[in-house]
Amino acid sequence: MKTLSRRLFLTGSTTLLAAPAILRGTRAYARTPVLKVGHVSPRTGPLAGFAEADEHILAGLAERFAGGVENNGRGWQIQIISKDSQSNPNRASEVTSELILSDEVDIIVAASTPDTVNPVSDQAEINDVPCITTDCPWQPYFFGRGGNPAEGFRNTFHFFWGLEDVIGAFLSMWDAAGVTKTVGGLFPNDADGNAWGHPELGLPTPLAAAGYTLTDPGRYQPLSDDFSNYINAFKAAGCEIVTGNMIPPDFGTFWAQAAQQGFHPKIVTIGKALLFPSVIQGLGERGPGLSSEVWWSPDHPFASSLTGVTAGELAGGFTAATGRPWTQPIGFKHALFEVVADVVARAADLDDPDAILAAIRGTDLNTIVGPVNWATGPVPNVTKTPLVAGQWQRDGDGIDLKIVANATAPQIPLTGALQLL
Repeated sequence: MKTLSRRLFLTGSTTLLAAPAILRGTRAYARTPVLKVGHVSPRTGPLAGFAEADEHILAGLAERFAGGVENNGRGWQIQIISKDSQSNPNRASEVTSELILSDEVDIIVAASTPDTVNPVSDQAEINDVPCITTDCPWQPYFFGRGGNPAEGFRNTFHFFWGLEDVIGAFLSMWDAAGVTKTVGGLFPNDADGNAWGHPELGLPTPLAAAGYTLTDPGRYQPLSDDFSNYINAFKAAGCEIVTGNMIPPDFGTFWAQAAQQGFHPKIVTIGKALLFPSVIQGLGERGPGLSSEVWWSPDHPFASSLTGVTAGELAGGFTAATGRPWTQPIGFKHALFEVVADVVARAADLDDPDAILAAIRGTDLNTIVGPVNWATGPVPNVTKTPLVAGQWQRDGDGIDLKIVANATAPQIPLTGALQLL
């Protein structure tokens, strides 16, 4: 049961998809009951690249859900209410409160870095609303929210890869390159950067164990305009590899200043910032050759449990409809709603939040991003998806993200070989 406090009126821009609004009090008498799903992502702000495909994916889902989802012999309409976090944790928390208290959603989904995923999950946990999230390494999601591996959370569930996976993918790529094992680290003072740079849970310990020397000058403030101290430290240490986790504007600043100051590493592998073709294109001649993790691509050997389309077909459909290159979050945004549809179909009683939570916990689904099964861990409320490493390379008149290392997930095929900068 939802508490009376959720009926407080809050204002906010929303996008309604897949069904007309039906007041919760009348749902039992509606010819076709409606289950409301709140969706939060960064449509605007510095993380907007993560939500570039939202409009396309949500429109396709609205079409798919138009016929409803069957539960216990009865059809249910799925109403998606989408809100913009504006790449701001405070705004993410605010719009999630709106979804819970004003829109009275039954399930919340969210994606795209700890700045959105964590505040959304925290609001859902506090207000006893089932929540499913993705597009954030599991450590900043779980430990960044004060998670206890012995207990986990009651209402919030997450699927994505972890820092151990990205470290393994990066090392498999670097080891094969034959470069000096000297690495410069760029970690911002935010949830992602503090997790990636954490002495035990992040990159430092496993890099040292693999024989790499990491130069970490300390945390920088996001949207910094001067990376000279970092560049000087990397040059002094003879770093041939640069890694870290950055937002696109910060990497653009660093990469321009590196060129100006004569710093020329042989491999640059950056999480988050280098995921998107628009960012690489914006770097001009200095874009090709940069590398990053690859969560999802048209070459991933998975298909949607909801529509049956393959990864290649989903990516190609986005490009055909928009004229823009595919991006990695496309698969995970689609997979969120694969899980929702599966939960809706299996829940014993969709009017009971506890029954919805039980259905989420019991998920065992092959999705377009791989298997989702919260019984597999590595900690309560978390399940992992496969990860490989890739490099942006010239492909005809354009660029393409080639999978160049797959030791961590050999079921995902290689599509290229690493080229040094």
